[in-house]
Amino acid sequence: MSGTTVRLASVNVNGVRAAFRKGMAGWLDGRGVDILALQEVRAETSDLTGLLGPQWNVLHDAATAKGRAGVAIASRGAAQIHRVAIGDTDFDTAGRWLEADYAVGDALLTVVSAYVHSGEAGTPKQDEKFRFLDAMQARLPQLTDHNPLAVVVGDLNVAHRRLDIRNWRGNQKASGFLPEERAYWDRFVGAEDDERYNAGAGLGWVDVGRRSAGEVDGPYTWWSWRGSAFDNDTGWRIDYQLASPALAEHVAAYRVDRARSRDGRWSDHTPVVVDYTF
Repeated sequence: MSGTTVRLASVNVNGVRAAFRKGMAGWLDGRGVDILALQEVRAETSDLTGLLGPQWNVLHDAATAKGRAGVAIASRGAAQIHRVAIGDTDFDTAGRWLEADYAVGDALLTVVSAYVHSGEAGTPKQDEKFRFLDAMQARLPQLTDHNPLAVVVGDLNVAHRRLDIRNWRGNQKASGFLPEERAYWDRFVGAEDDERYNAGAGLGWVDVGRRSAGEVDGPYTWWSWRGSAFDNDTGWRIDYQLASPALAEHVAAYRVDRARSRDGRWSDHTPVVVDYTF
């Protein structure tokens, strides 16, 4: 950790080995990241440690099905303790939820790398997504009971508001923008018509990206590889850093590291980077 500021970056790498082949190492080398949360790792722990190098301490929870999902947290300092799984014991969440505690000076910072199911409206895949979101909703108060300074980061696969998706009209019946999914965010951070939205409403958590960007379109974090979606900025904001109320007061900077060109992308997602100063 660098002094009293922790730089936390999160990104869905869409396969970490492919991301490194396409240039992720160059981004990471120059970004000054202290804690790196990854989703959709789709690799072995030995792959991760080999790619990141000995300067990183790596925690990795792989999916039950080999070659799918997978979440990880890498840090410059070792975690004090980490936990996996969420919800009922008969619910397979392997590769989708990883918690770790880090000492930052005299404080303790809890980081969760989460990868919510993509879902598919009207199918069992969507049922699994709702089940995961139910478990996540139940876990959030437990996290702040464990540690007031907590943050859930990652590919959460829901665009909360119209500001979070360019083509919202055409996606109202699509997984990722269903009213039932967006209602979870109303419960996490508040509904947009609530005067305490993102400032104590719901469970009190703070969408750091929206608070930092304000009432503007985006900034988006995912674009389809197809067509000219990236060039036209036809994206979705589905990658978040959701901070507990206490931690939200320590946010010093927020940035979406959008590639300069389509050819410069090493994932269909882009990193979300936040500095927390203690």
